[in-house]
Amino acid sequence: MLKESPIESSAQESLNPFAIAQAQLDEAAEILQLEPEMHVFLRQPMREFHFTIPVRMDSGRTRVFQGFRVQYNDARGPAKGGIRFHPDETIDTVRALAAWMTWKTAVVDIPLGGGKGGVICDPRLLSQTELERLSRGFMRAIARFVGITKDVPAPDVYTNPQIMAWMMDEYRVLVGHHEPGVITGKPLELGGAAGRGDATARGGIFTVREAAKMMNLDLVGATAAIQGYGNAGQFAHKLASELLGQKIIAVSDSRGGILNENGLDFDDLVAFKLKNGTVVGYPESENISNEDLLELDVAVLYPSALENVITSKNAADIKAKIVAELANGPTTPAADDVLYENGVYVIPDFLCNAGGVTVSYFEMVQNSYQFYWDEALTHERLDSKMTNAFYTVHKMAQAKNVNNRVAAYLVAVDRVAQAARLRGWI
Repeated sequence: MLKESPIESSAQESLNPFAIAQAQLDEAAEILQLEPEMHVFLRQPMREFHFTIPVRMDSGRTRVFQGFRVQYNDARGPAKGGIRFHPDETIDTVRALAAWMTWKTAVVDIPLGGGKGGVICDPRLLSQTELERLSRGFMRAIARFVGITKDVPAPDVYTNPQIMAWMMDEYRVLVGHHEPGVITGKPLELGGAAGRGDATARGGIFTVREAAKMMNLDLVGATAAIQGYGNAGQFAHKLASELLGQKIIAVSDSRGGILNENGLDFDDLVAFKLKNGTVVGYPESENISNEDLLELDVAVLYPSALENVITSKNAADIKAKIVAELANGPTTPAADDVLYENGVYVIPDFLCNAGGVTVSYFEMVQNSYQFYWDEALTHERLDSKMTNAFYTVHKMAQAKNVNNRVAAYLVAVDRVAQAARLRGWI
């Protein structure tokens, strides 16, 4: 069996996100006894694009940005995945995220593949007009390779519905007709889906609810900590309080974290962050580091920021009963082993945060037949998809006596491999 990138020991832990994604696949491939050709096929993207985007800045000079789009696998349907604007973007990060999107769409059983895109830039340093030129330039670079039957981008880190609107409009200019389904995460006025804004967090909350049932854990009044207070983290705060009755005692962003054992009020905290740009300094709280937040003794920990925050160095100190991964790739393979041995119930990223792509799929469906659902129907159908996916993974973990991430891989990889076989590719 091919083992080019085994899961590392804690002494030799790789933090390269694509190496981690491949290592996770390798473990699933061995358990599934995938044929070697299929294993090789699933370890690499089917295609990827590198391009340069010249942008005329407000000063009159031109800056050239580097962009990527990876279409990892489309055996089950068109590629699907977000576009990130981030100063530390790398092709390996995009590859890993495209791979995880492939497994994510498969694990929730929607007829899509996996893709991801990115631009190396800091959008916080760009004016609105510069950001619009960059967004339209990105679409010009990839327009030939995307579309509702090929690849459907969406927002991700530092991108938003306005950026999606610019991209959708640029696509219309290029192809000469309106095709709203080419982009998801759009504003409601341009064919966006009701319920998309909080879908990532809401889907994760549904899986936490079911995990607590399996563990006989009462979440009403139970504590939670949220690492990362962007879109997913803020909605996790709101929904964990409203739907589960949890008490959020700690949150953090890129500048640091805050702790209040009596709980943090959602509305007040969001208003404070909007005014100050950070949660640090919030009244009636003490400052803590992002690292300390991860190790708090809480019922549920929501990693909601970037990759590789739980590693072999701190996994043994994680005290949460449930780790609900709203971020992509927050836990390394070596850390997974430690958490499993310590009895921490991990809801893996590509299950936990699949609510976003699920509602994006709902948006594509609605765009196709030009009939739109209300928010209540979106929530109902999202709940059904996430709950079914949760129990499929949970049952696989019990049957194979493996951790939840491996179980999620077994479910997803088997579905993608079967689609490739049925197509006659392998």
